[in-house]
Amino acid sequence: MTAPERRCRMIPLNRLLLGQEEAEAVSSVLSTGQVAAGPKVRAFEEEFASYIGTRYAVATSSGTAALHVALLSAGIGPGDKVITTPFTFAATANAVLFCGATPVFVDTDRTTLNLSTRAVAEAAQDPEVKALIVVHLYGLPCDMEEIVALVRDRGGRERKVGTFGHVSTFSFYATKNMTTGEGGMLLTDDPGIARRARALINHGAYRKYRHEMLGYNYRMTDVAAALGLVQLRKLPGFNRARRRNAAYLTARFCGLRWLEVPPHPTDRVPVFHQYTVRVKNRDKFCAHLAARGVGYGIHYPLPLHRQPLYRQLGYGRVSLPESERAAQEVVSLPVHPGLTSRDLATIAEVVTSYQDHP
Repeated sequence: MTAPERRCRMIPLNRLLLGQEEAEAVSSVLSTGQVAAGPKVRAFEEEFASYIGTRYAVATSSGTAALHVALLSAGIGPGDKVITTPFTFAATANAVLFCGATPVFVDTDRTTLNLSTRAVAEAAQDPEVKALIVVHLYGLPCDMEEIVALVRDRGGRERKVGTFGHVSTFSFYATKNMTTGEGGMLLTDDPGIARRARALINHGAYRKYRHEMLGYNYRMTDVAAALGLVQLRKLPGFNRARRRNAAYLTARFCGLRWLEVPPHPTDRVPVFHQYTVRVKNRDKFCAHLAARGVGYGIHYPLPLHRQPLYRQLGYGRVSLPESERAAQEVVSLPVHPGLTSRDLATIAEVVTSYQDHP
């Protein structure tokens, strides 16, 4: 492929894979006239809980809503501190602020970019720390054996990441491994948390027109759930394709001294929500990609403790060097299931050709 041809055809970082099955599922819901939360939401909750391996699931209007409700349902409130990573989307820490609690940012691991278990252990000595939010960045599971040991919980290999801890959440935003457009899910094995969460997403009502706490309108619609049911059934195939695409790219890139490929610990199975590499001269590398028709993303260019909001809240002097360094070096490349063999070959060719322009 010549350079002019390449510039005419952009390979996007993400691509929605919505087909006839999704269209028919949504059309079926529309034909019933029941588009608000209803039987499709309940079916989606049951199937998702079964897929992950938890007793209860509560569908929400967004991943942010799921995080907020998860914290409230677990009893987090004013005066509490919650440990989490600064190298994530803002919703993670914002949900802590929504509860009147205080985020405690700890640094990330140099290799995985997930939470440093050593840093978590140090921060957890504070008696005001009541919770830990673990983010499995870019689809790579954290080392949950070490983390659950820190909080005196039961570990276990060969478990999906949503089964650890008291409560977990998922986002179904449009760029995720499966989507409902917008939407989220809260998962737990605790019946009390599940019951409280179900009331919180419904204006604090356990039954109609009896509002027993301050709640929110965080319900998922049947339209979104219909999409989710179809996408969930495709998810194993989507994830296999992502791993296959990632393996191809890693094989092509592993000899490049100026680029670090994503880590793949042998004791964990990543789903490659993003395929994120590290380079020193990121601006020049990204310009090289863009000029040759390869889409890219930077997740995330500014750690949360460096964001204007959190500086205003007093985090300006916090130093988390690994997170800050990663924010200057990460670049995500296309890895989505919609990539063709031609796309993959083009991405590999474009990236490896950068060796001629160090």
